[in-house]
Amino acid sequence: MQLPLTDPETLFEELLQDLPPETAQMAREFKAFVRAKKVKTSEQLLRMVFLYCGLDKSLREVAGIFTALYETITDQSVAERLRACSPWVQAMRRRMLPLAQGDTLPAGRRFVVIDASSIQAPGATGTDHRLHIALDLLSLQFLEVLVSDVHTGETRKHFTLAPGDVALADRGYAQCQGMHAAVAKGADLIVRLNPFSVVLRDAVGAPLELCVTLKRQHMETLRTLAVTLWAAGGQHEVRGWVHAYRLHAEQANRARHTCRQGHTKGTPSAASLFLAGWVLVFTTLAPAVLTAQTIMALYRCRWQVEML
Repeated sequence: MQLPLTDPETLFEELLQDLPPETAQMAREFKAFVRAKKVKTSEQLLRMVFLYCGLDKSLREVAGIFTALYETITDQSVAERLRACSPWVQAMRRRMLPLAQGDTLPAGRRFVVIDASSIQAPGATGTDHRLHIALDLLSLQFLEVLVSDVHTGETRKHFTLAPGDVALADRGYAQCQGMHAAVAKGADLIVRLNPFSVVLRDAVGAPLELCVTLKRQHMETLRTLAVTLWAAGGQHEVRGWVHAYRLHAEQANRARHTCRQGHTKGTPSAASLFLAGWVLVFTTLAPAVLTAQTIMALYRCRWQVEML
């Protein structure tokens, strides 16, 4: 059995072989490498990129490694050079990993994943800040990044959405006020539904009991319901469709176990345990625009933002 390569120089040379042959030319074309000063070649510049983006080294660590290998450089100079590399790296990525044209995705739509994460300072016992991110799902490029205090919650109102945008989000964003604001801007929504954070009504405005409506649906099947979501106070309304997928028995049991563990006070209600066995996704896109299967597939891609 051949052992994996461990020598950094050998690994770097192997990595260079996998890049497009016109990489050096593209570095000049996209003005990442303009003239040889501290950084003598595009390969040295690539090493800087890989250290920072691939190995997650700090600017100071990159500067120290570069100084040890080549020539003295400051962390500020590293930051300036990395900033100029973005168009070059994106061009290389598109050359190596061309985007497949999805037959089922309508033209003119931008699929934007939004999410928030908590940030703790060293030694902190709680949340100090909250990081709000908007990500282009197809290109995996950050569109917006906002750092707020801990009192700022998850809402679509933090992001610049426009007609043609489709916002994908988890159940933390299933609030009528934020969803209504996004729709008012002309955007569409694909969001994991939290049925307990909104008032559900059917297409004609009658109260909708999800547990009763979905009770007889078979496992591993998908059903679509035309619904209207209302805020508890009745001041915001969002119309759309809920795509309801019933999990397999084993998956449902795991989800209910997680539901029980997450309930710190008392036991979950019967409705909570029943709906834990479902994936409920709300969208303002009509089934004629995107099918239920495509909506669910798009939502399953939302995890990309968690990795980034």
